[in-house]
Parts: sequence; C-alpha cells; structure tokens
Amino acid sequence: MRIPPFAFRLLYRLRTVYWRIAKPTTYGVKVLIIHPVDSGRVLLVRHSYGDQSLWSLPGGGYKPTRETPEQAAMRECTEELGIKAESYALLFEEHLTTFEGKQGYQKVVRLHAISEDLVPNGEISEARWVAVDLADLPGKPVLSKWVHSALKAYAKT
Repeated sequence: MRIPPFAFRLLYRLRTVYWRIAKPTTYGVKVLIIHPVDSGRVLLVRHSYGDQSLWSLPGGGYKPTRETPEQAAMRECTEELGIKAESYALLFEEHLTTFEGKQGYQKVVRLHAISEDLVPNGEISEARWVAVDLADLPGKPVLSKWVHSALKAYAKT
C-alpha cells in the first residue's frame, strides 16, 4: 500500500511536536547515491513534507541497537526510491542540536546504485539524477546543507 503524501506531512508535524516535548537523542543517515554508470552523477530528492522546494539527500532515522548505519542506508534506498545499492562508505558524521532541543547524530554516507531506475514512494515528490556540479538543476535550486557537504566530501574521495 502506498502512503499518500499528506500523511507524511502530518507525521512530519507530529514528529516536531514530539521533539519539543521529549527532546530525544536520534540517529540518522543521509545517502549520497552515485549513478551506476556515471560516477559524475548523483541522486537528489525533494520530499513531500517540510520545505518541498528543497533538494536533499534520501535518508532517515535508525536505531543503533537494531541496525547499522550501512543497513539503514540500504533500507532507506529501497523504501524511498525502490533501488538497491552497494559499496558503502562513510563520508562524514555530525552531532547536532536542533531548535526543538533534540540531540542528533547524523552520518552521511556514499552508496553506488545498482540500477538507475527509480520507484519513489509517497515520501518523495521528485527524484533526479544530476551532475555533481548541479548544472542539471534549473534556475537557482534550493539545496540542503547535506547536499553541499556530501558533494564536498565526495570530491575528496
């Protein structure tokens, strides 16, 4: 069953309220997915919740007691985009405190897609393979800080 985009927007708002009240520690993974044939192309997404004009990296949360960051990255690729990926590598990690008071640990990783064919779920409003110089994005695209940081780290590998 495909979850409709409005449900993701509602859950996004509920999560923010929960964070303000509980101030939990969370663990997340963002994935820089490399094109299977052209290593100069990466996958960017727009989510159906939050700032829908923002180009970002796919990813999500995980519980370290249940799965590794690698397993979480692979799972997110499958859940959000319907693709399989391999060749996991950690690009960098960051500790953050949000304005809601939540403590977070974010890992940004690199994976190579096995296929370029995508089947986005309701969480993703748009997914696009783009050149690492971002010239494929029209106008002045709004990019998450994770995109900039991941591309900078990827350029060093």
